[in-house]
Parts: sequence; structure tokens; C-alpha cells
Amino acid sequence: MGYKYKPNKGMKKRFRVSATGKVKHNHCFTSHLRSSRSSKRVRHLRRASVLFEGHAKNMREFMGMKGLRPNRIARNKELAASAKAEAAA
Repeated sequence: MGYKYKPNKGMKKRFRVSATGKVKHNHCFTSHLRSSRSSKRVRHLRRASVLFEGHAKNMREFMGMKGLRPNRIARNKELAASAKAEAAA
């Protein structure tokens, strides 16, 4: 009997995967002792950021979404748009 793959539940709670496969996460340094940070810094920390692709590949594998490749998806969208533009012209 084979081993059943179990995705890391802690990763699922801390990271989100977009439709194109990008991995988004919330910033650290936002929970307490914020008075020492500038208002600009606090404002920018509120927004989620996209993880770099090298790390994102590992995170997707931990979450059981190994097949998603955002660079390939983006390239296919570009090719489809250019083909559509050529067909219209």
C-alpha cells in the first residue's frame, strides 16, 4: 500500500495561491509594537505580498499544488493575446 500524501495544513493557513499560481502571504511585524514604525511602513505592511518564485515553488509543493506554474500560464496568455491580435488584423 502506498503512502498517502498529506499537505501541510499550517502552510494552507498562512499562504494563498492565486488563480495563476502565484503565492501570496501577509507581512510580519504587524501585530504589536507598531509605534516604532512609520505610518508609511505600517500602511505598506497591511498589503499582502507575492512570494518569490523560487520559494513559491516549494510552498506550492507543501500545499499539494505542485503542477501550477505561473510563468508558463503568463506566457500562454501572452501568446493567446498576440495570436488573437494577429487574427483580428
